[in-house]
Amino acid sequence: MTQQKLPLRIDIVSDVVCPWCAIGYLRLQRALEKYAQQLQAEIHWLPFELNPQMPASGENLREHLAKKYGTTPQQSIEARRRLTDLGADLGFAFNYSDDMRMYNTFNAHQLLQWARGYDRETELSLRLFDDFFRERKNIDDLGVLVEAAAAVGLDENEAREVLQNQTYAGAVRELEKLITSQGVSGVPLFVFNREYAISGAQEVATFEQQLQQVLDENTDN
Repeated sequence: MTQQKLPLRIDIVSDVVCPWCAIGYLRLQRALEKYAQQLQAEIHWLPFELNPQMPASGENLREHLAKKYGTTPQQSIEARRRLTDLGADLGFAFNYSDDMRMYNTFNAHQLLQWARGYDRETELSLRLFDDFFRERKNIDDLGVLVEAAAAVGLDENEAREVLQNQTYAGAVRELEKLITSQGVSGVPLFVFNREYAISGAQEVATFEQQLQQVLDENTDN
C-alpha cells in the first residue's frame, strides 16, 4: 500500500539576482529529498526587488555593492569566492566577473507570475538564476526573458506579449506591497504552510528540522 504524502505549501520570497536565494532554494531541495516519501511540496515564488530603482542599463555589480553596502573590493572578492564554493557544493555555477552588472528585475517577476499559471515558476526561477549568475545575461532584457520562458517549455509568443503589455505589472506590485507590509525587508524568506518561516539561506539541517516539525505536528493531529 502506497503511503499518502502530506501536502506542504512552501512560499519563497526571492529575487533572481540574489545569490543567497539560489543557495537557499538548493539547500531546501536537499532537505526535501530526505522527506520525498512523506511530503508533497508545492512551491510558490513571491516577488521581492532588491533594487527597484535600478535603471534599464543596469550598474556594475561591484560598484553597486560598494555604493549600497559599503563593500570593499577585497570583501567583494572574498564574498564571490565563498559563494562560488557554496554553489559548487550544491551543483550551481556562480560565474562572477569584474564587468558583471546588476539589473532591474521587475520584468522577471512579471514573467514568473505568469509562469505560475502553467506550473513552471520553479523551473523559470532556476533558469533565471542560471542566466544571471552563470551566463551573466541582462535579465531585464525582453529577448533574454522570452528565451528563458521558451527554455522551460512556455510559449515564447505569449511570454513576449505578457512582457510588452505589462500584463502582470499590477499583480506584482500588489504582491510586493503585501510582502513588505508584513515586515519582510530581505530575502530569501521561506514560509511553510503559511505558518512557519525561515529567513536566509540556512543550512540543510535547519530546513530538515522544519520539515520534521511539520510532519510531527500533523502526525500528532
